[in-house]
Amino acid sequence: MVERREVYEALDLALRIGEVLLSSGAGAADVSATMLAVTRACGVRHVTADVTFVDLALHHQPTSHEPAAIQVRRVTRRQVDYADLVEVDQAVNDLVAGEITRGEARDRVARTVSTGHVRHRWAVTLGWGAMGTGIALTLGGSPVVCLLAFLAACAIDLTQLLLPQHRIPAFYQQAAGAFVATLIAVTASATPLEVNPSRVVTTGIVMLLAGVGIMGATQDALTGFPVTASARLINALLDTAGIIAGVGAGLTVGDLFGVGLTTFKPGAAGLAEVGVTLFGAALAAAAFAFASYAPLRSLVAVALVAALGQGVLLAVDSSEVGRTWGSAVAAVTIGAVCYLVAGRFRVPPLVVVVPAIVPLLPGLDIYRGLALLAEGKDGVLQLASALATALALAAGVILGQYLAHPLKREAHRLETRLSGPRMVGPFRRRGVEEG
Repeated sequence: MVERREVYEALDLALRIGEVLLSSGAGAADVSATMLAVTRACGVRHVTADVTFVDLALHHQPTSHEPAAIQVRRVTRRQVDYADLVEVDQAVNDLVAGEITRGEARDRVARTVSTGHVRHRWAVTLGWGAMGTGIALTLGGSPVVCLLAFLAACAIDLTQLLLPQHRIPAFYQQAAGAFVATLIAVTASATPLEVNPSRVVTTGIVMLLAGVGIMGATQDALTGFPVTASARLINALLDTAGIIAGVGAGLTVGDLFGVGLTTFKPGAAGLAEVGVTLFGAALAAAAFAFASYAPLRSLVAVALVAALGQGVLLAVDSSEVGRTWGSAVAAVTIGAVCYLVAGRFRVPPLVVVVPAIVPLLPGLDIYRGLALLAEGKDGVLQLASALATALALAAGVILGQYLAHPLKREAHRLETRLSGPRMVGPFRRRGVEEG
């Protein structure tokens, strides 16, 4: 029999780990499975887990005639730090493998959460700027456009850094970031520079979309967590609406001053353009991972997987299938490959897959739809296409995980209710080693 005090300590450790995973973008199924694995490793059986968008709860009732032990933890929104996620994931794996005790795991998790970020803030801002440059390259931007995209991305990051200090809701943070990027593009249009500033706006949209949790919402919906999926989806839609509002306001300001932003069609007509596009995708993904504090060893994996996904998109998009299906095929490829690659670099697949799909985000469709609406035309079709592309990316990544990682016999017995491949957690690493 496990003492009551030990039960509460095990539940508290599992909840703290679950909070880090959920705030880092992990799906509810991954969070639940990891928390249950932690309690089992601590010797506590008969535990059930409940995961919502803001709360984590664990219930332990060893017998029907004993009162249940219940612990609840409120999940606060925090900046994504993949370094913390990797450290906590390693601690969970060591605990499940029996290499460390519950006390050692608790100390490691507490030290990880309480320690500051491993990179200087100015380096993170430069990382976001490099991501903006990479997105501009994928869109065929000139050196001047790449420089403007770099400045716009840095300005957005500074905006996102200042506003949360005043407890401004995320909707207004997204709107402010999009408005700043659009103003930079409008200002560039008013100068004699021969640039296409609409690429700058698209870069800002992609950067802001990267923080929207559409993939987590889709994963929760597919794995049987409709409440969490609904909350995440509403949050993602509000954040996206903030982007649309900010870009729309910026375009309106441009129209008031007689400055219009032209539309464009990205694409590669030759090998040189294809090479630049692939390099831009790799740079954008690696820079996003760097700005999200991912370990340096994972940046190579992120860049390679992102370039592969972009290459698949270009190949499929050149056919008659269409861009939405091209994004889906690219996402399936990324989901399948990242699971195999992540284990070699000793990071959870989540650390690779989220940055790798950043260059595929539908910033261009959103910009086109808003540009058409600003001209008094029907841009709803483009906005709907952006939503379809985002859902295709999220669903494709998860499908790729299923194709790359069939359930292992040992894991299946423990995951009858939470079946599916893991993007983070102990079953993921065990599956890699057995495979």
